[in-house]
Amino acid sequence: MRLRILFLWALAAVLAAAPARAAGTPKDELAAAVALYEARRYSAARPILERLAAARPDDPEVNFRLGRIALWFGDADRGRAYLETAARAAPDDARIQDALGDAFGMAARHATLLGKLWWARKCAEAYRRAAELDPRNPDYHWSLLRFDREAPGFVGGGQARALAEAEIIRGLDPAEGRIAFAALALDEKRYADAFREFDEVLRQRPDDYEALYQVGRCAAISGEQVDRGIAALRRCLTLPPAGRDPPAPANIHYRLGNLLERKGDGAGARAEYAEMRRSDPDFQPEQDTLEH
Repeated sequence: MRLRILFLWALAAVLAAAPARAAGTPKDELAAAVALYEARRYSAARPILERLAAARPDDPEVNFRLGRIALWFGDADRGRAYLETAARAAPDDARIQDALGDAFGMAARHATLLGKLWWARKCAEAYRRAAELDPRNPDYHWSLLRFDREAPGFVGGGQARALAEAEIIRGLDPAEGRIAFAALALDEKRYADAFREFDEVLRQRPDDYEALYQVGRCAAISGEQVDRGIAALRRCLTLPPAGRDPPAPANIHYRLGNLLERKGDGAGARAEYAEMRRSDPDFQPEQDTLEH
């Protein structure tokens, strides 16, 4: 999702309100499904994609998006099946390899001990393949960073590797590098270091959308500087989204709900979670990403 998000949301609303007009040529249907998908309207995109898959079962674009949607809703087996079909048709597509890594990682979380080792290694291989295919895309280094921070060294993870990926991300995009190092600091409960990554940005640009959001996120995770986090997120909601992949309003309301819960404001938290659902009915808090 990029700065075009507001346009996509508007287009998605029109498409969802008029499903009959979504039908047409396969090309038209795919364009409609992609618009819904990019606007995170996954429940609306899925039936269109499923119709296309019935007619074009080997289409890598259709299977890629169906696989991503299945993983979003926690259906690991179906997601992996779609993505493996996509990978057979397009083995050098970095997006598909990255998504396969997600599918293998999800399988590892639910496997036996030996199964965890098997799936974790496949997960690392898929993420590394994606980064090799498109090394200048920070998204694939984020995937490796997530893996490395969670997986032990004997399956290819570890803190040293995570730090190396954070350095790569910083070299590709300094702003995302701050987020990467803040995420690792939060993991290690070095909360002051996490906030410090964004203090300098906000001194220079007090209305930096991403930095304000990240201050709120750091506060929600750490439980520190809660009032500052609430103020930052509320300010964020008054600004246009900016950045390579800006947090959506649902992410902001989710983190506001977290912070209000920490303050004991149950009614306020419930209101924020309701607004989260209103702005994005398909939002899954458990899928909230490392950086969001």
